[in-house]
Amino acid sequence: MTANLDTRLAPRQRLARGLKYSTVGPVDVTRGVVGLSADTAAAIATGLRKRYQSGQLRRQLAAAAEAVAALPEVLQEATAPEPKRCHRRLLIAGVAAAVLAGGAVAFSIVRRSSRHEAPTPLPPSVEVNPKP
Repeated sequence: MTANLDTRLAPRQRLARGLKYSTVGPVDVTRGVVGLSADTAAAIATGLRKRYQSGQLRRQLAAAAEAVAALPEVLQEATAPEPKRCHRRLLIAGVAAAVLAGGAVAFSIVRRSSRHEAPTPLPPSVEVNPKP
């Protein structure tokens, strides 16, 4: 704040000062974000340059180039028809069905054995046919 607080601002001056600070704030924020982004990009570029110079990135790029060169062969192998394994799939499906059926039977047996037969029903505690 200024040293002369006793002087009152005119409405025009007050408006100019408010607009100045309302526009300077977002500009400062934007300049800060851009500055941080630039510093981060510079740090990343420096790190990549050091890795490339050490040879680690160079080896990775060579391996990637070899992988890309071998890609057509890999795609042909992947699209080649595989021998049908229908019998194996049927066997797996049969085993799964048997396991599910066995589980259902075991569940029903356990469920029945856990039910206790209720003794003969007790007579109702209230009259079934109320008197008029």
